[in-house]
Amino acid sequence: MSQMICREVSLGYDGATVASHVSFTVEKGDYLCIVGENGSGKSTLMKTLLRLRQPLEGEIVLGDGIRQSDIGYLPQQSETQKDFPASVMEVVLSGCVGRSDFGFFAKRKNRITAHDNMARLGICSLASRSYSELSGGQQQRTLLARALCATEKILLLDEPVAGLDPHATEELYETIARLNRESGVTILMITHDLGAVMRYANRVLHMSATPTFYSSVEEYRTSMAFPLREGGVS
Repeated sequence: MSQMICREVSLGYDGATVASHVSFTVEKGDYLCIVGENGSGKSTLMKTLLRLRQPLEGEIVLGDGIRQSDIGYLPQQSETQKDFPASVMEVVLSGCVGRSDFGFFAKRKNRITAHDNMARLGICSLASRSYSELSGGQQQRTLLARALCATEKILLLDEPVAGLDPHATEELYETIARLNRESGVTILMITHDLGAVMRYANRVLHMSATPTFYSSVEEYRTSMAFPLREGGVS
C-alpha cells in the first residue's frame, strides 16, 4: 500500500497558484527527488505535504498506517538558526517533543532514542558541544538525528546539502542513502543536484509550469523534462 498519494493538487499562497495538477505516489522505501527551477513550487509542495499549507485543489492522502506525525522534516537553515544556543543533545532531544508519552521513563526512553540516532549519524562525541560551534555538516547531521527522533518512517529534506563543502556534501548524501537502504526510511528530497538524483533516487518529480513529470530515474534521464543544459550527468 502507498504511504502517500498526491492527486491533482494545485499549490499556492497569498492567492497565487505556483503549480497545478501535481500527482505522484510514494511507496515505502522510496527515494523521491523533487527537482525544478526556482519558483516552480518545490518548497510550497513540501509545506503542503507537512500540512503547513492547504492545497488549493486536489487531495493528499496518507496510507499504509502513516499518520501526519510519522513525517519528519529537515528544512533549510537560516543564518539565525545556525547560531541556536543549545547543546547538540538538546537539539536532538527536541525531536522527541511530539511523542505522546510522558514521565520519568518517557524521558529516559527519549534520551536513549536521541543517543541511538546520534550514534547512527556519528555525532555522539558532539553531545555536549554547542550547536552554534559546529561545522555546517555537523549541524545538518544534528538536525537529521533530530528528525529521526520524531519519526523513522518518512523524511522530507529541503536542500539538505545547501552551503556544505564537497566532502560534507558527499558524507551527508551517503548517510541519507544508508538510512533509506538499510533502515527503510522513505526519503523525499528537494535538490538542484542532478548528479545526486541520478546516483541515489529511484523516483523523480520534476516541477515546472508545464505538467509536472513523475516517473523513475531511468525514464527521467531520457525524457523531455531532463535538463541537459545543467550538464555534469551522463
